Amino acid sequence: MPTTAKEPAEGQDVQDKPSGESLLIQEGDVAGDYLERLLDILDYDGDIDLDVEGGRAVVSIEGADDDDELQKLVGDKGAVLESLQELARLAVQQQLGSRSRLMLDIAGWRRRRRDELTELGLETAQEVRASGESARLRPMTPFERKVVHDAVATVKGVVSESEGEEPRRQVVVHKK
Repeated sequence: MPTTAKEPAEGQDVQDKPSGESLLIQEGDVAGDYLERLLDILDYDGDIDLDVEGGRAVVSIEGADDDDELQKLVGDKGAVLESLQELARLAVQQQLGSRSRLMLDIAGWRRRRRDELTELGLETAQEVRASGESARLRPMTPFERKVVHDAVATVKGVVSESEGEEPRRQVVVHKK
């Protein structure tokens, strides 16, 4: 006799845990709601955009180009942005019960920073390849180091690694 899944009794609620992209969309929704409430409390204007990129939820808060309020949410060298990202991740974990790797960007800061770091990684890799001397970059956040490692990986003849302990962890580029 074949076995079949039991149907829920009438009125019984069945909640399957979402997986894959639907989980990432749900993470973005939870984080977006959390950040929307924060903007309301602060009385800041901003449009929240939700997306899925590279296997993670991406939440962006955009405003006018001259929006000083949103720049306050970025903070010095992205420090406030990093903190808000962690708070949004905690909100997701509290509501969904799973750890989130969501990425938060405010006023395009992280996107611009990614471009700067990609250029830094490429230039450093080319200098190391030409000179043969290793180069040690200043301490960076995990996000920043990953961007630099990804850029260095596109240049033949060099490799990169992270050395040191947080918060002073650095990327070092060597000739192969």
